[in-house]
Amino acid sequence: MDRVGMENLHAPTVPSGPTSAPTVNGAQTNGLSFPQLQSKKDALEAEIRALSNVLDSHGVNMTTSLLTPDGFPRADLDVAQIRTTRSRIIHLRNDYKALMDVIEKHIHEHFASLAEEGPAEEVENIDASSHISRGWAPPPPQILDAPFAKVNTVAAGSPADSAGLKAGDQLRNFGYVNHTNHDGLRRVGECVQGNEGREVIVKVSRPSGDRRQELQLTLKPRRDWGGRGLLGCHIVPL
Repeated sequence: MDRVGMENLHAPTVPSGPTSAPTVNGAQTNGLSFPQLQSKKDALEAEIRALSNVLDSHGVNMTTSLLTPDGFPRADLDVAQIRTTRSRIIHLRNDYKALMDVIEKHIHEHFASLAEEGPAEEVENIDASSHISRGWAPPPPQILDAPFAKVNTVAAGSPADSAGLKAGDQLRNFGYVNHTNHDGLRRVGECVQGNEGREVIVKVSRPSGDRRQELQLTLKPRRDWGGRGLLGCHIVPL
């Protein structure tokens, strides 16, 4: 690697320019309802927090240099993972900005329709952007994401066991991860690492006779349970 390449080693590899809306986080936003857009917003925020926690675990932030004073990669850091994590954060921040533009448009359209249906004084002085900052949204309907993975085995006494996961459970959501963004389960590992010691909501579909149970479990990844990994279970893609 030449000197110029080394000097740029700590820089993210994804450009920070605008993304091509209305595609957000690998999925189209066209035609999505407001609750679905709000759910995407929450998922993006959760993933950005988890990735920031990954950087924190390495003792770096988005601007920390990954080079020694003489221009070589720092041996005390996992430079490859940090660069990948930074790049993902930049990508998600761009997606988040594009998504917020879509959400703001929906809110303005919502209040415009109210103005058409009722007296003007009822919608006077409404600041749509303030509703975004307060997380305003209509009550969301119960929408189940498609399963994307299955629990193969669960170790006794593990965090997964304590959370109530069982072999055969199908994962619909693992924190912010679902069937649209799991990336071959890579995002599950990212979510686990970024939430060590923190509670993660896991939604599972469990076989029960000729029916299925829909469960919401709380799992806390940790490494001090006496076995391998932070979960103590084996998950395979569907």
